[in-house]
Amino acid sequence: MPFDIRRLVADRLGENYELHEQYVNPTLVDVFRTIGFDRVYARGEGAYLWDDQGDQYLDMLGGFGVAAIGRNNPVVGAALRDVLDMDLPNMVQMDCALLSGLLAEALVQRTPPHLDAVYFCNSGTESVEASLKFARAATGRDRFVHFRGGWHGLTMGSLSVMGGDEFREGFGHLLPGDEVEPGDLEHVERLLAREDVAAVIVECVPGHSVKLPPDGFLARVQQLCRDHGTLLICDEVATGYGRTGTMFAFEHFGLEPDIIATSKALSGGYVPVAATICRRQVYQAVFSSMERAWVHSSSFGRNNLAMAAGLATLSVIDDAHMLRRSAEQGAKLRDGINSLAGHHEVLKEARGVGCLVAIELQRPTGTTRRLAWDAVHAMHQGLYPQMVVMPLLDRHRIITQVTGRADPIIRLMPPFVISDDDIRWFVDALDDVLARSHRVAAPLAGMGRSALKVTLSGRRRQRA
Repeated sequence: MPFDIRRLVADRLGENYELHEQYVNPTLVDVFRTIGFDRVYARGEGAYLWDDQGDQYLDMLGGFGVAAIGRNNPVVGAALRDVLDMDLPNMVQMDCALLSGLLAEALVQRTPPHLDAVYFCNSGTESVEASLKFARAATGRDRFVHFRGGWHGLTMGSLSVMGGDEFREGFGHLLPGDEVEPGDLEHVERLLAREDVAAVIVECVPGHSVKLPPDGFLARVQQLCRDHGTLLICDEVATGYGRTGTMFAFEHFGLEPDIIATSKALSGGYVPVAATICRRQVYQAVFSSMERAWVHSSSFGRNNLAMAAGLATLSVIDDAHMLRRSAEQGAKLRDGINSLAGHHEVLKEARGVGCLVAIELQRPTGTTRRLAWDAVHAMHQGLYPQMVVMPLLDRHRIITQVTGRADPIIRLMPPFVISDDDIRWFVDALDDVLARSHRVAAPLAGMGRSALKVTLSGRRRQRA
């Protein structure tokens, strides 16, 4: 029988979680079942998903930002189908393929003139890895400086510059470096004065907390880097290609980074792709001779489908004015959420830039609501925002995410194509959920029952 992917999906849709439980990551399956996120999605378009029952959902997470121009964008989809139909030679390796050259040209045309060399790989963490290696090669130094709260990826190098211990635990010794509190210029200056730091790496707008740096801080960090021969790496994996309303977040702060790491939105939501864009002299410090032409490479990094997806995505960003749309729709979303603050004292603020938004909650002052907050926090610091995220999905069919265990923050990374009606859908839903959030007994009991059930199933799985 000939292979038929349509038939395979039609026949097996609904087995998703059982397959992952058996062959992939059963612990993640337990998490999704516990919080009620074990939905089976069958279709996506624009800012929406539909499950196997035909119910429509508003996607305010956008696959952690990969679906910036909307799910299954027709322009990008058509470009991918055209590339397949052309039967182009792909990943010959012993050649210089056209599409990767064209995408590199298109990227350089959209960055400041000093960023004029491009390296392609497959994911954000690989782009950060390349940035770290390039910085070491260009400076001859080993150490890095990063900031608490930053998110840079989970491979060994990028994990070394993650802003917190939560994800580093259990993985042993990593690259040498130092972590600095955002805003602490004196600490940065002391570290760079030793002149053994290859680079400072920073998310100009941190993708998890979305806490903007103090005025002038990043410009001063850049100057300190210049003074001490240290490179500046801007991690634009989450913020690049329009997420903050400009092509890159560093533009908001007037920076001239030596290296930027990018990925996510460049994919158009279809094909993994990443690009490290840097100064030519930094690039050539790595590929410094013919013998070193292959010293850092990726078999899949310049594949035709990824390059076509990137080219088509940049075209959509330009032609559909996605930068402006991200800025405008993000501002409307923040304004709508903040308009609820007078009705819900648990809502501290919505902040952000463009379509990168953090909703931060706070301990209420009213007795009943304060007791509810304290009861939930006694169980787990990150549980209260989860008690908002869960009913947003269950009651209102809206997908969001809690960003971590400690901060009471819900992150939104919606596709730039969200409409005014979508924003009203979200704001009305949040209003309803916040009004109910202090009534925690039933939700907590439900979560407890779910957690117990999956814990017992996990124990049975281990015994088997």
